[in-house]
Amino acid sequence: MDSLIDLSKNSLYISLASIFFNPIFWNIVARAEYRNQVLTKLAGGNPYLGCYGLAVTIFSIGIIRDYLYKLALEEQPAHPLLQTEVAKLAAVLIFATGNVLVLSSMWALGVTGTYLGDYFGILMKERVTSFPFNVCENPMYVGSTLTFLATALWYGKPAGIALSAIVYIFYQIALTFEGPFTTMIYQNKDKDIKRRKAARASKKEL
Repeated sequence: MDSLIDLSKNSLYISLASIFFNPIFWNIVARAEYRNQVLTKLAGGNPYLGCYGLAVTIFSIGIIRDYLYKLALEEQPAHPLLQTEVAKLAAVLIFATGNVLVLSSMWALGVTGTYLGDYFGILMKERVTSFPFNVCENPMYVGSTLTFLATALWYGKPAGIALSAIVYIFYQIALTFEGPFTTMIYQNKDKDIKRRKAARASKKEL
């Protein structure tokens, strides 16, 4: 095992901690916003400003996470089977695919749609079903995982492949919390719309 992954390097655990921290952080903060409008209040009552602030924060800690991942790989052993032209080509193709999924999903959702605007009450009019959401249900998470894997293959590091698998698993765990909560937000929106329509109809009858 040590020949594949050097478990004595602290950078490996620091990278792992950052991988765990990011989705935990944005889920806790987003739920605090939904329940108590914490960020909206800090932004002077402007939900868009609060969402943009969270977007900058999430993007920044993502950059830090990626940097820590690269530092961890630099201290890990490479494997000959991953130091081939085929592995390099695979890395390029996987990296390109991952970035297409991430960037196109950001384009389709916009800033507020990408960075948890629904928790701020900034809801989309309808569900996005165009590319890349017609390819996979969670293209942002899939694309991010692929970029981790591509980086591991490019540098030929088995530790990176292991960390990429952990990224994927942790994203799936995060989705078990995010998916139902987001569904609940939009169900509440639909109920509110129906209540308003019913109220307007009763006023007309009067």
